[in-house]
Amino acid sequence: MSEYQVTIGIEIHCELKTKTKMFSGAPTSFGEVANTQTSVIDLGHPGCLPCVNKEAVRLAIKACGGLHCTIDPLVKFDRKNYYYSDLPKGFQITQQFHPIGKDGYVTIQTEDGPRQIRVERIHMEEDTAKQFHKETGTYIDFNRAGTPLVEIVSRPDMHSAAEAAAYVEALRRILFYLNVSDVKMEEGSMRCDVNISISNDPEKLGTKVEIKNLNSIANVQKAVQAEIERQTALLEAGEPIEQATRRFDEPTKATVLMRKKEGTVDYKYFPEPNIFPIQLDQSWIDSILNSLEELPEARMARFQKDFGLSEYDSSVLVNDRDMADFYEEVMKTAREAKKAANWVIVEMAAWLNKNNLSFAKNPASAADLASLVNLIDEGTISGKQGKEVFEDVMKGRKPEEVIKEKGMQQVSDDSTLIAMINQVLDENPKSIEDFKNGKKRAVGFLMGQVMKASKGQANPKKANGLLVQELSKR
Repeated sequence: MSEYQVTIGIEIHCELKTKTKMFSGAPTSFGEVANTQTSVIDLGHPGCLPCVNKEAVRLAIKACGGLHCTIDPLVKFDRKNYYYSDLPKGFQITQQFHPIGKDGYVTIQTEDGPRQIRVERIHMEEDTAKQFHKETGTYIDFNRAGTPLVEIVSRPDMHSAAEAAAYVEALRRILFYLNVSDVKMEEGSMRCDVNISISNDPEKLGTKVEIKNLNSIANVQKAVQAEIERQTALLEAGEPIEQATRRFDEPTKATVLMRKKEGTVDYKYFPEPNIFPIQLDQSWIDSILNSLEELPEARMARFQKDFGLSEYDSSVLVNDRDMADFYEEVMKTAREAKKAANWVIVEMAAWLNKNNLSFAKNPASAADLASLVNLIDEGTISGKQGKEVFEDVMKGRKPEEVIKEKGMQQVSDDSTLIAMINQVLDENPKSIEDFKNGKKRAVGFLMGQVMKASKGQANPKKANGLLVQELSKR
């Protein structure tokens, strides 16, 4: 496969996080009863004029800022004309000729280090309705019609399935961190179309094949890899690749033909006559760009610098903004950054997953988890006891109360521990003899007896040191 040049470009439609639609006052609530979130404007009734949603423009500017795009302060809209049952007006209002942003980039992580994927353009438009195909016919829900979108078009800068997935993930994180969109691919608020071509001539692109409506990062990678393998097999068999639109079939892990393309569709674009060009005030644009939220890359760098975390731990935390927010709250009082990160990334994430919860609905207090980490670190309780206390912390309880209630206070006093150790040694003379004969496992056995005698409350680290000290005196 290495002799073939794989070229990948991606188009992403992302719903903007507004309360109302792009050109009307209808709500954008997801999951409502079909055809209850509509307006005569979105349904294309005669005589109804569109009015541009200012908040949608603000969010589009934020997206441009996060993707390092040049912003066009003159907002113009165009009509894209085509007839389809999910397009009530018979045309879509979009920005074909004057996108709000262009010439940006997204940085992705690859096996060879970070790499920039160029963004050709970002433009605003309205969404279509949604169709449901059933045995009794096709049904249309117009709730989605008119929802504000940005379409983000990359340059063909990706060359593998892994790079395509990394690009979509990086883009998703940026838009989520900027509060531009909730980017829930499973709900359709972020939809992905991938264009792939394969050529055995590095100077020429192959025939472009489009894969439509990929609904998860994992499926982006699987679909692209499947299509690369399909096209490679055709080339090696001497068969032509036809320009077409395909979809990814999850059960078979293969791409399936939807329709063949003979050429470019003529949408007969022309300027939208009912929306005059809007000149944005530069000071308004600047105020938006100057107040952007911290981006994922910057947060990762800060976590490594301020908390001394590894790149991996920082990446895991930053991948989930709510997890990263919680960790920062924990670190306001926790003393050990790495240990706190482990509790958040491993124990807490597993508990939430097991209980079908997210960090946004985390029942535990950050201050209480920080207290638990500190209590373990200072030896008040052992790590094993900490896991038991953690279960109660995740139910909203304070670790100090749980420790007191369960009598878990760890014994760290030297004189108390030495008394326990000597009692154990007196009861196990054979183990003392084994230790003197070089049998190191004797220490492990004796430590077990000390922990048993203390009902698990002896400070293991301190007890082990004192045990070896007392053994050497015998």
